[in-house]
Amino acid sequence: MIVPLMEAAADTCGGKAGALGALLRAGLPVPDGFVVSFAVYLAAVRDLDLGPFAGESDDLDATRQAIESRPVHATVIDALGRALDELGDPPVAVRSSAANEDTGQASAAGQHESFLAVHGVSEVADAVRACWASLFSPRAIGYRGASGRDHQPSDDLAMAVIVQRHLDAEVSGVMFTPADPDDATQIEASWGLGPSIVGGTVTPDAYRVAEDGSVTRTVADKRIRLDRRGTQLVIRDVPTRTRNQPTIDDATATQLAELGKEIAAVLGGPQDIEWAIVGGRIWVLQARPVTAAPPPPPPPPSPSGASDAQAATLTGTPGSHGTVTGTARIVRGPRDFARVHPGDILVCPFTDPAWTPLLRIAAGVVTETGGVLSHAAIVAREHAIPAVLGIPNATSRLHDDTIITIDGTTGTVTAANA
Repeated sequence: MIVPLMEAAADTCGGKAGALGALLRAGLPVPDGFVVSFAVYLAAVRDLDLGPFAGESDDLDATRQAIESRPVHATVIDALGRALDELGDPPVAVRSSAANEDTGQASAAGQHESFLAVHGVSEVADAVRACWASLFSPRAIGYRGASGRDHQPSDDLAMAVIVQRHLDAEVSGVMFTPADPDDATQIEASWGLGPSIVGGTVTPDAYRVAEDGSVTRTVADKRIRLDRRGTQLVIRDVPTRTRNQPTIDDATATQLAELGKEIAAVLGGPQDIEWAIVGGRIWVLQARPVTAAPPPPPPPPSPSGASDAQAATLTGTPGSHGTVTGTARIVRGPRDFARVHPGDILVCPFTDPAWTPLLRIAAGVVTETGGVLSHAAIVAREHAIPAVLGIPNATSRLHDDTIITIDGTTGTVTAANA
C-alpha cells in the first residue's frame, strides 16, 4: 500500500517515483518520503463502483468528480498517518506519479496535480485524492489526446502519489543534461520555490555549462518569487536590488552540471531535472527523460545598424523549433480561451499547464515570461508547436487579429506589415 521512496519502482509506483527511488539508492540527494502505490488508486476506483474501469467511461468529468467526492478510505488514512509519523510529520510535497508519465515518449509535464507545504494526515489525504482525480482533468485529457493517447488502454490509466519532505528553497531551477557529451548542460534558476519556473510565471536566469567547464549566463529580471508561509504558498515581489542579481554563481552551476552527469548515468540517458538549493545544499526533486531538446540560444544581437524590418521584429527566447504564420490571439487568462480558433498563435503573459488543451489547436505560442525549460515549453516541443518565450509586454506590443510570423528556432516574432 505505502512504499518507501527508497524502494519505489516504475511498475508499481510510476516513472517519477521510480526515478527518485533509483537516485536515492545511488546515494544522490533526494528528499526522503514514500509513495501511495498504483494498487491503492486502483482499489479506490473499484470502490467507486463506476461500472467499467474509470478510464473507459464516456464521461471522464463524471469520473473525476466521483473520485473528488469520495473520502479516502480509513485504512489508507491510517497508513498515511503512520508514514508521516515516521518522517516526523513535517510539511510535505504531494506529487503525481502516473503510469506513462515521465517517459521518454511523453513527459506529461505539469499535466497532473502537485501540492507543496501540505501538513497533517487529513490535508495529505485530500491532496492524494486530488492527484488521483487529476488523471481525468481537462488538461490531462487534452495532453493525452494531443499525444495520440486519448484511447489508451484502461490498464495504463493509473496514478501513484509521491509524498516527500517539503523544502523551503532559496533558489530553485531546472536542468537539461546533454544528449551529446560535447554539448552544454542547460540550467535555469530563480529565487524561491520551483513552480514559478516550471509554471512559466517568471523568466529565470539561464546558464550553459560546457564540457570544458566554462560557464555562460544570461541574468534575467526576476520580479516575483514563490515561498511558503505556514501551510500557504505566497507570491512576493523580489526586492529591486536582487531582481537582476544572478541566483547562482559559476561554481554552483558547475556543481549542478556534475550532479546532472551522475543522474544521467544512473537513469541511462539525458535528463530533465528539477532541483532546489536549501542552506547551500543542492537537492534533486525530479528527474525524467528529455523528450524534445530545446533550440540552441540565439546569437548576440548586432550592436548597430538595425534595419526598419529588424526594428519591427520582437526578439525573445527560442522555445520550440519551427516557423509559422497565423493570426495573433491575445489571451490573458482562461476567460479568453473560447476566443482561440484552430491555427491562431497564442500571445499571452505566460502559459501554465491548465492551458494545455489550447496547444491542441494553436499554431504557435508567444509569452511575456518563462524559460525554455518550463512545462509549457516542454509540451510545445513535444507537440511540435513553435514557441517564442520571454518577450516583455508582448500582449500590448502585438495586436489581436493581426497576422504574425514566429520563428521558434531563432526566437523572433514579426508582424505581417513589418
